[in-house]
Amino acid sequence: MNQYIDLSAEVQQAKEEGKAIVALESTIISHGMPYPQNVQMAREVEQIVRDNGAVPATIAIMDGKIKVGLSDEELELFGNSSDVAKVSRRDLAEIVAAKKLGATTVATTMICAELADINVFVTGGIGGVHRGVEETMDISADLEELARTNVAVVCAGAKSILDLPKTLEYLETQGVPVIGYGTEFLPAFFTRSSEHKLNASIDSVDTIADTLIAKWDLNLNGGAVIANPIPEEHAMDEDYINGIINQAISEAEEKHITGKDSTPFLLEKVNEMTEGKSLDANIALVKHNAKVGAEIAVRFNQKTKN
Repeated sequence: MNQYIDLSAEVQQAKEEGKAIVALESTIISHGMPYPQNVQMAREVEQIVRDNGAVPATIAIMDGKIKVGLSDEELELFGNSSDVAKVSRRDLAEIVAAKKLGATTVATTMICAELADINVFVTGGIGGVHRGVEETMDISADLEELARTNVAVVCAGAKSILDLPKTLEYLETQGVPVIGYGTEFLPAFFTRSSEHKLNASIDSVDTIADTLIAKWDLNLNGGAVIANPIPEEHAMDEDYINGIINQAISEAEEKHITGKDSTPFLLEKVNEMTEGKSLDANIALVKHNAKVGAEIAVRFNQKTKN
């Protein structure tokens, strides 16, 4: 496995010293936000993880290696390159073998985090069941990965461009716990809440860490979703953002944009129609997730070391 995985000096030192590590994806840098906000956001998120007692490990594919932890130069390269492949489970082996530049999705970041023995991963929002799934069968690989890979994903719920009730139903069928952190309802990415009540709500990072430990001690394989609402001061009005999302979805349908191209198109269109307000909200929620994710990782690390 060492021929494929390359730990940064910071991550390697963290492992040697027994520090908590938080995985971060790279698709949010290469495909989720425009340059230079994407690189600035990535650096700020990494610093938030450090400020809260953990070590950040942004994951990406470069030169035939799974890079676990990126340098400033590598972050800049990812944020400013136009030929970065979006890599999910299906693509990982080919991108590594071909030594192409690849950015990891939620699913692939989970795979790589588990390979590197990292238990907590922070992102913006998970993928899910797309609207119109009855015709397209478009279901994000993130959901299947959550069912099989032992990594907790701290996020602001599922992206609100998705079919949220079907996404929750799929996760329930796969036995994936969706835990609301300080909320009883599924956050909808840009908004703090939705009409969908969650089965579990926990107010303490300590209890979340205990829950993850118990889950994996009991050999209940698979991940967990820690649904952390966007901070109130950055949340968007539900009616306003849902109206814009519906317009963006209609345009995507008219242009026959589907599959892995749909989410970047929709997020870009929503950002354009909100005049940048949705991008500001996106950055704010990722930063908040980084803080909470680092706190969970630190507590998990402390409890599993004792």
